[in-house]
Amino acid sequence: MPRVICAGHVNWDVTMHVDDLPAPDGEAQVREVRAAGGGSAANVACGLVGLRLDAALLGSVGGDSYGTEARHELAAAGVDTTGVQVVSDRPTAVKYIAVDDAGEVMVFGCEGANEAFDTDALSVESIDGADHLHLTGQSPETARRLATLARDLGLTVSVDPGRLVGARDFDAVLDLVDVLFLNDREAAVALADGETDPTAEGRLAVRDGRAVVVKHGPDGAEVRTGGERYTHAGFDVDAVDTTGAGDAFAAGYLAATLDGTDAADALAVANACGALAAETRGARATLSWDAVASMRVRRGQ
Repeated sequence: MPRVICAGHVNWDVTMHVDDLPAPDGEAQVREVRAAGGGSAANVACGLVGLRLDAALLGSVGGDSYGTEARHELAAAGVDTTGVQVVSDRPTAVKYIAVDDAGEVMVFGCEGANEAFDTDALSVESIDGADHLHLTGQSPETARRLATLARDLGLTVSVDPGRLVGARDFDAVLDLVDVLFLNDREAAVALADGETDPTAEGRLAVRDGRAVVVKHGPDGAEVRTGGERYTHAGFDVDAVDTTGAGDAFAAGYLAATLDGTDAADALAVANACGALAAETRGARATLSWDAVASMRVRRGQ
């Protein structure tokens, strides 16, 4: 069973389901409020466990009740949380998420303890023996140090830098990774140096056999690697909450490729996982190979 280390944010999510996302100075009616663990690294780790991989988490939470709840949820899901640091003098990061009837989201965040993760306190044993390191949005310096350690230990590395890819300098990290995950907006910033075409060549173009995976939301995804391009049109589902869909996508892609699946079929698995997440309220869908197979069968793929 492959072992994956997921490093990055561990959040507490407060999700408000509303009739519509409000315009500035507007108002929306809240229909339901849910609270549960979130954060990209934590979400991917849970997805990988559901897909029968061994997943461990590196991150940091505050010494408050939210941090305790987040760690308990992850441990109950089967994620190894021994690498989650508790920072007693900071609160756990909280995300307030508004979700409308079409599944579109608006996020308000309190950063909390996420950027307090101390790589100096990390033991080599936390990573040694794993097969892959997956990095999510965090300090570029922390990501670089973790990626360097992983490469020295012979692990493959992927990164999903998230919304801040254009605002923070991840170039030193990207030189160390095997797989880069981006959505359309992030790709337009990172791949094409400001151009609007996410498939255009730019400063982060594929090189040395690395793969760039671009997520097109409901329109599927593509992989560019080694001069080849593979596409998958995605799955047409009734989205109720797109929170965490990209994390489920990443979990599916990594689980498939670490199992030896080629890029084309890995895209189908990843899109199925993203679709399952979009059909589920909250940041974490219950992923499984049976659920992936069912999605592919009912959508004729």
